[in-house]
Amino acid sequence: MDKQDKIYIAGHRGMVGGAVVRALKSAGYDSILTRTRSELNLLDQSAVQAFFEAERPDVAVIAAARVGGIHANNTYPAEFMYENLAIAQNTIHAAYQAGVKRLLFLGSTCIYPKLAEQPIREESLLTAALEPTNEAYAIAKIAGLKMCEFYRRQYGVCYHSAMPTNLYGQGDNYHPQNSHVLPALIRRFHEAKLNEAPEVAIWGTGTPLREFLHADDAAAGILHLLQLENPPDWVNLGCGTDISIGDLARLVMQVVGYQGELRFDTSKPDGTPRKLTDISKIKATGWSPEIDIEQGVAMAYRSFLEEQADGTLRE
Repeated sequence: MDKQDKIYIAGHRGMVGGAVVRALKSAGYDSILTRTRSELNLLDQSAVQAFFEAERPDVAVIAAARVGGIHANNTYPAEFMYENLAIAQNTIHAAYQAGVKRLLFLGSTCIYPKLAEQPIREESLLTAALEPTNEAYAIAKIAGLKMCEFYRRQYGVCYHSAMPTNLYGQGDNYHPQNSHVLPALIRRFHEAKLNEAPEVAIWGTGTPLREFLHADDAAAGILHLLQLENPPDWVNLGCGTDISIGDLARLVMQVVGYQGELRFDTSKPDGTPRKLTDISKIKATGWSPEIDIEQGVAMAYRSFLEEQADGTLRE
């Protein structure tokens, strides 16, 4: 990837896409191509084809997706399946038709089997059943990953994928019902602090282990992959370490400055005991994450406060 390349970022208003745009600009890439949803509906195949034909970017990063937490995935599986399949097939095929030589597709580590051996290696894909609550989203992302793999094999284009773990940071979604666990905790403890609530209850025992990667680290990993001459077809993009939900909640409490009590509602389910990715494959190419969870949560809370103050908070 050269500095003069025209680079299209699909989903630049999302957390990951926005981080990629910031990283590209910081690295000296000036020809960055973006479109808002109102300017280009990625579910419209004809519109996507016309866009790629007119603009002919050199590189495309597909960070656009319909995303949400377990509640949203489980409640709207039809929309998650249709929209994410449409985004994948429309952008990948239109890019190929327009002569785009390099494309990176972003998926998610939820593509792996529910009971995959920990830490999860890339080779575990399609070896067992998926987690039922996000099966629709996972299948759509697997389809996009496989499209890149097959277009690369058949046509010789450098189309490849990255599977990020749980991401957080600037531009995250803080919706009360549809957000992921870390932004949900930030919002919950922040509001409890403002309201002087005596306690905050979270689901389960607090023992499940989860992995979190700051969006800025994810963007750095994506730029690194785009600069590899022969990247793997797909790689895990994570930090390689995990934290219990209980310890995460206590960390958020500390960062936010909430002085009340933390209660675990053990009548509610815990979910999968552990989800950790093996990141040895991407580390072998020369990339490692730099933002630890303590620093990252502090950065995320600052972003939350800034976005809330200027009216840009996604909720």
